[in-house]
Amino acid sequence: MHKISLVALLAIACAMTANAGVVVVGHPMASPLTKEQVANVYLGKSALAMPLDLPDASPTKAQFYDKAMGREVSQMKATWARIVFTGKGRPPKEFADATALKREIAANPKAIGYIDSSAIDGSVKVLLTLD
Repeated sequence: MHKISLVALLAIACAMTANAGVVVVGHPMASPLTKEQVANVYLGKSALAMPLDLPDASPTKAQFYDKAMGREVSQMKATWARIVFTGKGRPPKEFADATALKREIAANPKAIGYIDSSAIDGSVKVLLTLD
């Protein structure tokens, strides 16, 4: 009976993790942002903040670009290739994982990034929740 309960709890925990949302995070002293502001920062249209990115293979990255801008990672790469080619900007700096990204955000008040909501801790502040 205990094994069945344990299996059920693990299944629920996995389901909750799989459905965790994506949040935009910033320095603990940063102000909340709107979805439009976040999109403009990540599209290179605003210097309101310094955007940070996760690797292309990260499922969180795909969720973020879909929920924040309605775009796929490949579309964002094409957008940034065009921006770089025309000399109008540089793509967001990429970090290996959420831990490294949070470390940079905690040290840089202008930086923003996105993480899975399950990775939230006291080192960063949630600026926007993307559902």
